[in-house]
Amino acid sequence: MMDESTELSLTIAQIVQRLKGSHLHSQIERQAKECLHQPDIKLESLKEDVRSFLKTSGWERKLQNAVYRELHLPPSHPAAPPEHLKEPLAYMRKAQASWEKRVLKSLNSMSTELGVPLARMRPAVEQKELTNKWNEMGTDEPDLSRFRPVYAPKDFLEVLISLRNPNHDSSEDISARSHWGLIQVPLNVRDIPQLRQAYSELNLTTGQLGIDDHAHVHPGIHKKFKYALSYQDSAAAQQYSRQGCPTGLRAELWALILNSTNQPPDVMHYEQLKAGVIQHDLLVDNLIYKDVKLTASNDDYYFVFEDFLYQVLLCFSRDTAVLEHFKYNSATPPKSYIQGKVGEEECAVVYPPNVAPLCFLYNEPSKLYSVFREMYIRYFFRLHSISSSPSGIVSLCLQFERLLQTHLPQLFYHLRQIGAQPLRIAFKWMVRAFSGYLSTDQLLLLWDRILGYDSLEVVAVLAAAVFAFRAENLMEVTSLASAEAVLADLSTLKVMPLIQIFLFATAI
Repeated sequence: MMDESTELSLTIAQIVQRLKGSHLHSQIERQAKECLHQPDIKLESLKEDVRSFLKTSGWERKLQNAVYRELHLPPSHPAAPPEHLKEPLAYMRKAQASWEKRVLKSLNSMSTELGVPLARMRPAVEQKELTNKWNEMGTDEPDLSRFRPVYAPKDFLEVLISLRNPNHDSSEDISARSHWGLIQVPLNVRDIPQLRQAYSELNLTTGQLGIDDHAHVHPGIHKKFKYALSYQDSAAAQQYSRQGCPTGLRAELWALILNSTNQPPDVMHYEQLKAGVIQHDLLVDNLIYKDVKLTASNDDYYFVFEDFLYQVLLCFSRDTAVLEHFKYNSATPPKSYIQGKVGEEECAVVYPPNVAPLCFLYNEPSKLYSVFREMYIRYFFRLHSISSSPSGIVSLCLQFERLLQTHLPQLFYHLRQIGAQPLRIAFKWMVRAFSGYLSTDQLLLLWDRILGYDSLEVVAVLAAAVFAFRAENLMEVTSLASAEAVLADLSTLKVMPLIQIFLFATAI
């Protein structure tokens, strides 16, 4: 076992190594060299003078924020094999690999059946056409009827339900209740007493944005955020967002928390991705197009952002920088090849992630893109891959079931008896972090807390709180269809009162 100081030294060395190749590192290096020509820099106090110069010119804070971002990535042990960093449990790795094979087989068979290559170079005429209509892609009405979704959430849920740890004897479980749920893997998830401790800032006596949002009611909260923004302090912004972000400051605060700077290199990176979309056509482009057409373009909140959604998701499907997160993701990036360029990798995203709500915050495509990418590689990828992470979809499903079994056992048993297992209803909410189910203002308040607590756990808590809120009606239902009808419309729900009451006003 390593002692704490050795572990800390290794963490520091890893962060230094990761930052060395960054744009920020070269900027700071250049600034440090330039400041050597300043008259107030003395040779005898060189180190202190350079540091003082970097501090007063704001570079020290930028470095702190970059280090803070790196600390949010999962730690890696130098002696551990790479697959352990991806996922420590062998049976989870095996299940993820098997799921990927199934998804890719579906993608490949669609390619063969339709005679559409996984990737191809666009002819010059097509490239010109796409360049001209880049900002109005939503006006296109191509025939996508031949393209089918690669998988539906319920297919993914069935895989999670079938998960078993071959080394675990379920007869050792303390309570027969553990067999009531659909998820049968032995992972540690927090119960309400532990959640109360972890989410203490959400208690009933602490002011929350999302319950009473007038500035004069919460002047302290607004003042804290102004401080975080004026000093560009990522850590402070994250801590304060646990009580919710003011609507007018949210865009800046989220970008600060995620250390998404949208500097010229970020804008240039986005433009390069756009060029990649224009040059190459991927089969998954059709799936992205169809997904946006079926969801966002029919949605009262998001249809106005249809063009933005195409731009961001098409660029995202080609972003090799996203490949970095596969080092600590149980998933493996799929490969497809441009015809005539075998060996050139493309990252195909077969489950378009949750970008639409961010369109409300950012009206610049490059800014929207960089914030979305950070949200995805920090949080949302965990909703679409099989892992043992406390923020992973398996843990969230297990936690949701445990919360209901422990605190609403009668409801849980009743729904189970009529063939309406709660997880079969709630899974679609959780796999999308409630995007498309809550009203946008409420969804953003939920995501404030995901960022604030650096965890998706609050998604499972809200799912359980929704069942608690509708418990009376649910006790009357007699079928899965009628249970789904009771929970069909979540657009009028207020997120924070539900979470607070469930966590802090439920008898233990």
